[in-house]
Amino acid sequence: MKKTLLSLILIAFFGISLNAQKINWLTLNKALELQKTNPKKIMVDVYTNWCGPCKMLDKQTFQNKDVAKYVNENFYAVKFNGEGNETITYKENKFSNPNYDPSKAKRRNSPHQFADYLGLRGYPTIAFFDEDANFLYPLTGFYKPNQLEFYLKLFVADKHKELKTKEQFQEYYNSFKPEFKVK
Repeated sequence: MKKTLLSLILIAFFGISLNAQKINWLTLNKALELQKTNPKKIMVDVYTNWCGPCKMLDKQTFQNKDVAKYVNENFYAVKFNGEGNETITYKENKFSNPNYDPSKAKRRNSPHQFADYLGLRGYPTIAFFDEDANFLYPLTGFYKPNQLEFYLKLFVADKHKELKTKEQFQEYYNSFKPEFKVK
């Protein structure tokens, strides 16, 4: 009886794990390379190792199966450490972190030049780029799946180009009906 119950629990657990959708994370350099042959928007999760809300965004939002499915279908998804030591080539410019200190890898480090170039001021920030790698918008802070859904769909549908005033944005926001399932 105990073995049967344990077997059922294991089957259920692994069945759930196998059905879980995960975001296919890339480096920014790889996403920019892929964009040349298959244009797609880019969504960049700019995080740091010490950031609590960054970890919440990973666990509560990016692991949501509807978020993961939508992101994988519509974006090149990038993980980028805003205080890391990766070298980025963007718009024929190289960006690095010359003051990076490997002994501080798990805590606050110097900001990456690319994060400064984008004008990012907080973590986490989700940076959106269009199909030509032009920077669109930085979304700073923690967002739940339904909150992020609004922005994902806004950029995929290019609605951001139509909304010229705060009133237009607010009207669009108020009429938006989230569809992602949240636990």
